[in-house]
Formats: sequence, structure tokens, C-alpha cells
Amino acid sequence: MLGRNRIQIKTPEQIRTMRRAGLVVAEGLAAMGAAAVPGATTADLDRIGREVLARNNASSNFLNYGADWGIPPYPGVACISVNEVIVHGIPDARELHEGDTVSVDYGAIVDGWHGDGARTFLVGDVSDEVRELSEATRESMWAGIATIAAGARIGDVSAAVQISLESHERSYGIIREYTGHGIGTEMHMDPDVPNWGRAHRGPRITTGMCLCVEPMATLGSEDTATLDDEWTVRTVDGSWASHWENTVAVTDTGLWVLTEPDGGKAELEARGVPFGPID
Repeated sequence: MLGRNRIQIKTPEQIRTMRRAGLVVAEGLAAMGAAAVPGATTADLDRIGREVLARNNASSNFLNYGADWGIPPYPGVACISVNEVIVHGIPDARELHEGDTVSVDYGAIVDGWHGDGARTFLVGDVSDEVRELSEATRESMWAGIATIAAGARIGDVSAAVQISLESHERSYGIIREYTGHGIGTEMHMDPDVPNWGRAHRGPRITTGMCLCVEPMATLGSEDTATLDDEWTVRTVDGSWASHWENTVAVTDTGLWVLTEPDGGKAELEARGVPFGPID
């Protein structure tokens, strides 16, 4: 199961189980996105995430994460990050307001196999620059996903994300400290999938690999700061951030985006990328 560089290769049956976890993630993200309205708290969203896990007999891969690291274990089932918070925001009594953005990173475990995804939700009427940031980050995620194929390299994915984010008239900060990753029987596994890099470099992608493509971008600097809670990561300059992520499986016939309700079919076909669900 673990090949060169300790990269985990999955069987079709194992990928099918990861699809079940991915569908729980998709359901939870959709439910939390629908609830991201003015007046809701980030704790309200986390509660909804817990309800989705319970309804699907799934467990959380976020709750108590880090307990063995000598830092406070993460207390939520979702990382809920508002405005200038990039990632790892802790759910609490903070209320959402008209014009806010909220990035939700959420995961699930089904029969020992993990799914992981993130979305940036827009709360009510937001500014054009915030809307464009979220769309640019989402598009860079799909640009990276579209390069995944057996025989390609991780650097191809990283370069595609970077090129996409740098293709806009406005300059975005590309977060370098936090990256995408492999996933399977653990949430974070080899290989790392940076959001910048050079094509044709890094580990070779093979059938049976599952990867999380996870760009984070800001309206300003890429510099980050971690708060005293040892989790919450925000921008140093106060600029707002966006975060998107999907879990992707490489199959014999193409790609299966495990955390999208349609398996990524619409987005992949629009980009001319083979869609490869496992029956």
C-alpha cells in the first residue's frame, strides 16, 4: 500500500470508501454554507458539521487534532476562518456580518478512510474584490486538479495553481506555509502539494494516489501570523483571505473528485480532463 516516498496507493475498493467520506464532507460543507448568514456564529456552523457527521455515522478527523503535539487539541469538527483569518479558525461566539467571508475546512472519516475539503462562503452582499478573490482561488484549485494524471508530477499541480493565481490583473498573495497533501488512512500524508513550484519536478503521480489540492490566497501579503491559541492563522497585514480544497483520486480512467457531489464531472469535462469514477 505504501510505495516510494511513503506515498499510499489505494485499491479501487478503498477509493470507493474514500468517496463515501468525501460525500459526507460535501454534504457538511453545503449545509454549513447555507447557514453562513448574517447573525450566525462560527459555533453554529460547527454544530451543523457535527450533525452531518452523526447523521452519516462518520467521525471527525479535525476534532482533537494535534493532541499528541504538545499543543491544545483542536476543539471543532471544522476550521472556520473569517475575513483576515486564513485557516484553522476556532469555532466560537463570533457572529457573521453582511459582507464577511468565511472559509470552512471540514473532514470526515468513514471506515478508517478520510475525506477533506474547504470552501469560501460569501455572507450576503460582499465587495467585488472579495468575490473575485474567492473565485480566483477556486479557479486555481481546479487548474491544479486538471493537471493531475498518472505520469505527471506533483510540481505540475503546484505550478498550475501558481500560474492561475498569477494570471489576474490584481496581484494576490499565495500562502506558501500551508499546502495540499496526500490523504488516505490519515488526513495528512505524503506527498505535500504546494501551491507554487516548477513543473516536471517532485514525486510522480500514479493510479491509486489520492491528493488534496488546497490553495489559499489573500488580497495582500502572503505573510502569516499564528495567534496565542496556537491554531488561528491570520494575515499579518489584515488583508482578507480565501481557501478552497478538494480530495481527488487518480483512477484507471481519469480523475474522481471525491468531495464534489457530482464527482467533479462538470468541472473536469469543461477542462477536457477525463472523468474516472469507480463503479
